[in-house]
Amino acid sequence: MGRPTTLRIFIGFLKDKASLIKTTFSTKRKTSSIRRAVLLATSHRTSNPPSYKRIAAVLCIDHGSQPGASACIQALMDRLHATRNAFVAVKCLFTIHNIITNGSFILKEQLSIYPSYGGRNFLNLSMFRDDSDPEAWELSSWVRWYACVLERNLTASRVVGYYVCSSKAAKKISDDKEEMVLALLSSNLLREVDALVSFVEEVSDVPNSLNLQRNNLVHEVVRLVGADYRLIQHEIFLRVDELGERLISLSQEDVTRFLNALKRLEDCEDRLQRLFVNRNKNHRLWNLIHETKTKITVLVAVNKNVQEKTLMKMSARDELSELSRMSERFSEFRQLFQWNRVPQFVENDL
Repeated sequence: MGRPTTLRIFIGFLKDKASLIKTTFSTKRKTSSIRRAVLLATSHRTSNPPSYKRIAAVLCIDHGSQPGASACIQALMDRLHATRNAFVAVKCLFTIHNIITNGSFILKEQLSIYPSYGGRNFLNLSMFRDDSDPEAWELSSWVRWYACVLERNLTASRVVGYYVCSSKAAKKISDDKEEMVLALLSSNLLREVDALVSFVEEVSDVPNSLNLQRNNLVHEVVRLVGADYRLIQHEIFLRVDELGERLISLSQEDVTRFLNALKRLEDCEDRLQRLFVNRNKNHRLWNLIHETKTKITVLVAVNKNVQEKTLMKMSARDELSELSRMSERFSEFRQLFQWNRVPQFVENDL
C-alpha cells in the first residue's frame, strides 16, 4: 500500500498521454475516435467525476449504428478490465451507468449482451484491488459494490422486459405500467419482485467506509444509484400492491415466496436509510410492505386454523367410522355366539 498519491497521479497522467497518442496514430479512424472519447471520460487526472461534456461525447457515439455502439462498449470494457486504478474503474462504471440511464437503445443493447453469453458478473470485478495507497484501497470496495449494483440493474431489466432505470422508463406513464402489471400472471409478478428485491439488496450492501462519500466521485455515484433506487421503489410498489390483491388466489408456495421477498426488503430498510440519509425514504412503499406482511400473516393463520379444524373433523369422522365398524363386528359376533349356543341347549334337553 505504499506509493504516495502524487506519484500515482503522475504515473496515471503519463499513461493517459501514452494511450491518447496511440489513438492519434491509429489507422482505424472511427475506432480511434471512440477510444479517445472513452479515455477522456475515464482519465486518471482527477478524482472528480467525468464532466457532462465527456459523458455526452461517449453517449453520442454513432447513435444508431450497431458497429459504432459495439466498438464503444468494447472500448469501455477494455479500459475497465485493463486498469488497476480504482478511480479509473469507478469512472468506467460511472460512464456505463450513464449509458444505462441516458444512452440510446442500441448502446444499452450492446451493453446488456456483453459478453455474448450475458448473465451475472459480466463486469467481472469481484476480485478488484488497488493497493497503491490507503484511499485507493478503500475505494476498491466501492468499485466492487458499484459493479454488482450495475449488474443487478441489467439483470432486473432483463426480467422485467425494459430498462427500469432509464430516463425513458422514468417518463413512462404510471397508468401504462399499472395496466402492464395487471396483465401479468402471478408467477411472473413474483419473478419480477425477486429480481427487483435483489437489486435493492445489492444497493443496501454498500461498503462500510461511508466517510468516503465526501469524495466528489463517490458522492456522484451515490446520487445516481439513489435515483435508480427511487425508480425501483415505484416498480416494486406496483407489483407488491397487485400481489396483495391476489393473496387469496395464490398457492401456499407462492405466498411463502412472496413473504420471503417482503422480509428481504425489510432487512434492507435500515441500511438504505443510512446510505441515503433523508432521501428516497418512500414511506408509502414501506407502509405497504408492512401492511401486506400483516395480511399474509393473518391469511396464513386463518388457513392453518381451517386446516386444523378440517383435520379434526376428518379425525372425528374416522373415529366414528371405526366405532361403527367395531359395533357392526360386535353385533355379528354376538349373533353368531347366540346361534352356536341354541343347539347345545336343545341337545341337553333331549
